[in-house]
Amino acid sequence: MSLARVDYIAPWWTYWLHNFPHINLRFQATDKSFQPEDENYQQSLIFLGCVAAAGLGLNLLCLAIYLSCLCCCSKEEEEESKKPNSCCVTWSAVAAGLITCIAVGVGFYGNSETNDGVYQLTYSLYNANHTLGGVDSLVTGTMGNMRTGLHQHLARLDEIFATRGDYVQTLQFMQQMADNVIKQLLGLPDWDEAKVDLASIADQTANIEYYRWLTYLLLLILDLIICLLACLGLAKQSRWLLTTMMVFGVLTLILSWTSLGADLATAVGTSDFCVSPDKYIMSQTKGIITADIVHYYLYCNQTLSNPFQQPLTIFQRSLTTMQIQIQGLLQFAVPLFPTAERDLLGIQRLLNSSEASLHQLTALLDCRGLNKDYLDAMVGVCYDGVEGVLYLCLFSSLAACAFTVMLCAIPRAWRQIASRERDYDDIDEEDPFNPRARRMGSQNPNHTNMHSFCSYSSSMGSQTSLHPPAPAVSNAPMPEYMNQTALFGGNPRYENVPLIGRGSPPPSIYSQPYRHRYSPTMRATYLSMTEEQSRHFGSDFQA
Repeated sequence: MSLARVDYIAPWWTYWLHNFPHINLRFQATDKSFQPEDENYQQSLIFLGCVAAAGLGLNLLCLAIYLSCLCCCSKEEEEESKKPNSCCVTWSAVAAGLITCIAVGVGFYGNSETNDGVYQLTYSLYNANHTLGGVDSLVTGTMGNMRTGLHQHLARLDEIFATRGDYVQTLQFMQQMADNVIKQLLGLPDWDEAKVDLASIADQTANIEYYRWLTYLLLLILDLIICLLACLGLAKQSRWLLTTMMVFGVLTLILSWTSLGADLATAVGTSDFCVSPDKYIMSQTKGIITADIVHYYLYCNQTLSNPFQQPLTIFQRSLTTMQIQIQGLLQFAVPLFPTAERDLLGIQRLLNSSEASLHQLTALLDCRGLNKDYLDAMVGVCYDGVEGVLYLCLFSSLAACAFTVMLCAIPRAWRQIASRERDYDDIDEEDPFNPRARRMGSQNPNHTNMHSFCSYSSSMGSQTSLHPPAPAVSNAPMPEYMNQTALFGGNPRYENVPLIGRGSPPPSIYSQPYRHRYSPTMRATYLSMTEEQSRHFGSDFQA
C-alpha cells in the first residue's frame, strides 16, 4: 500500500439523505448525528416509516374513492362509449406491465448492489477481526513464554551457577529484562473484547443481510408473477383470475409501501453514519481503546506518531540485551558448567521465537492494514450499500404506481367482461337466429340443424355459384347424400345444397316449436326466393 493516506470521502447522496428532516413522534426537530441508542433519534427514523404509512393510507383512500365512483356511475349503452373504455383498460394494462418490468429490473439491481456493499462490510470486519485476533494471540503467546518457559530455564540455571556470583547476577538481570518485556506487552490495548465485538457485529450483519436479500428476491418474483397473471386474466377475460390478482395486488401494494418506509429509514440512518463515521466509532470505543490509538487507525497519517512505537522499541531492546547475555554465558560458562548448555540453548530458542513474534506484532499493529479494512467497509456501506437501498426505494415507488394503475384497470375490465357476458346470456340459445346456436349446431353433427332464415338466404349466392354435378342432386343414392352431409360437418352452407329444387325449406322454419317466431311475410319471402332459386338451378341443369 502506498505511504500516502487514502482519504475517505462520503458520496453526495449521503449528504442529501443526511439533510432530510429529523423529526420525532412529537413533531420536534432532533439532532442529525448518528445516535442509534438515543430515543429521539430512533423516533426520527420511525417518523420516516410513518410518512410511508401515511402515503399508503392516502393511496388506499384514493383507490376506494375511485372504485366507489366506478360502481355508482351509470354505464353508457352507446357503442361509441364502449370503445374508449376498452382502449383505456388496454393502455392501463400496458402501462402497468411496463412500469412493473422497469421496477423489477431496478429492484434486482438495487438488491444486488446492497448485497455487495454489505458483503464488503462483513468481509472487512472479518479481516479486521483476524488482525486483532493475531495481535492478541502473539501478545498472549509471548507473555506465556516469558512467564513460564524463561522462568523455568532461569531457575535451573540459578541452581547450576550457585557457586558463581557473577553468573547469578547475569541471570537476575535477564529476569529483569523479561519482566520489562511483560510490562510493555501488558501496556498494549486489550484486543480481545474489541475482537469479540467485531465478530458478533459481522455475524449479525451477515444473517440480517441474508434474510433481507431473500425477502426482496421473493417480493420481486411475486410482483412479476402478479403482473403476468393479471395480464393473462385481461387477455383471457377471466373474472375469477382478475379478482384473485386484485386481492394480491392490494397485498403487494401494501408490501411496496412498507418496503419503501423501511428502505427510506435505513438509507437516512446509514447516511447519518457515513457523513461522520469516525465520530461514532470513537464514541463506541471509549473505555476499550484509547482515543490516540483509534485516531491512529482511522486516519493513518504518517505525520502522526505510532502509539506502539515506544513499547515495541523497549521490547526489541530487551530481547537484544538478553540475547547478548546468553551469548556470553554460552561462550564462558558452558566450559565450566556443561550441564547449563541445555537451558542456555532453550533460552536462546525462546528469545529467537519472541523476536519473530515481535516482527509479526509490529506488522499487525501498523495502521495501514486496519485502515484499509476500515476504508473498504466504508466504501461498501456508504457507496454500494446506500446506493442499492436508494434503488430499492425507487423500485418500491414504481411498484406502488404500477399496482395502483393495475387496481384501477382491473375493475373496469371486470365490469366490461360481466356486461358482455350478461348481454350474451340474454340471447335465447334455442333461437335459430342466434350465432351461438348455429355454432353449437355445427360443432355437434348429431344435433338437429335448425337453420335460420338469414343463414339460408345468405348462402344463396354461393349455392348458385357452386354448380354441383347432376348426380349430387337427382341421381345420388341416399347413402351418398348422407356421406356428403357428414363430409361437410353439418355446415348449413353446403348441407342445404341437396334441398335445392325440391321446393322444401329447412324443417326448422315449419317445425312446431318455431312457427310462432316468423311472420307470414317472412314465410312468403322465403318461399318465393326458394322457388326462384329452384327454377334457376333447374334451367342451369337442363342446359
